Amino acid sequence: MAWYAYCITEQQGLLSGTKARRPFAIENLRGVNGASVLACPSGEFAVIVSEYSASQTLTQQSIVDHSRVVSDCFRTMTVLPFRFGTIFDSDEALRRAVRANRKTFMETVDRLRGKAEMHFKLLVKDGMLQEAIAELPNGVGGEYLRKLRERATRDRERQTKARALSMQVHKLFSPLEEDVICKRTDSGGMLIDFAHLIDSRSVTKYQNRYSAATRHFKDCQISITGPWPPYHFMPGKLRTVSGGT
Repeated sequence: MAWYAYCITEQQGLLSGTKARRPFAIENLRGVNGASVLACPSGEFAVIVSEYSASQTLTQQSIVDHSRVVSDCFRTMTVLPFRFGTIFDSDEALRRAVRANRKTFMETVDRLRGKAEMHFKLLVKDGMLQEAIAELPNGVGGEYLRKLRERATRDRERQTKARALSMQVHKLFSPLEEDVICKRTDSGGMLIDFAHLIDSRSVTKYQNRYSAATRHFKDCQISITGPWPPYHFMPGKLRTVSGGT
């Protein structure tokens, strides 16, 4: 039996402190392709899964289904999300993965218990970040080198501004941990996506910082979303664990 895996959690959060020996269904929850969702016990942990067949196709809707299952479990439990498309090809492959990573799972559950992930997105429409050169020419010579230097200068300006903004955001929100992604937009601006790990009891306080952020970053477009499961704060091996490896 192959299993599609959503996340791993502690058994005690599912069965009010008791432990199961066999997989059991999680009522009123559907997974990818409308499949039933089950909890497969393994020691103190339970892996949240659905039965999976090689003939099934994972689609864009499957991504939504995966996220919904993880988010639903996150409402009442500490969860360690698996990346989308994680499949264990047998019961033994699933148990082997949990055994091999038990210490990391325990440490990560302890670290993330009572924590939530929030996102703060900052869209900078600064003239300094506008790209004057859409594409570099396919040639050589002084003009080509000049344009290369101009692009390099703009890239340095973007990096400097991104670092400065990141420091200001960190000071404003004071997250426990953060993960920052910065990329250019098609219009020549810059989008900085901050993933912040915070105490779940501080979600309202975090959301209330929106007004202060709006005043602080007057020339930027901002948004706050969450709380989310802690996708960005998993150890690397949790993202690569899968059946058959």
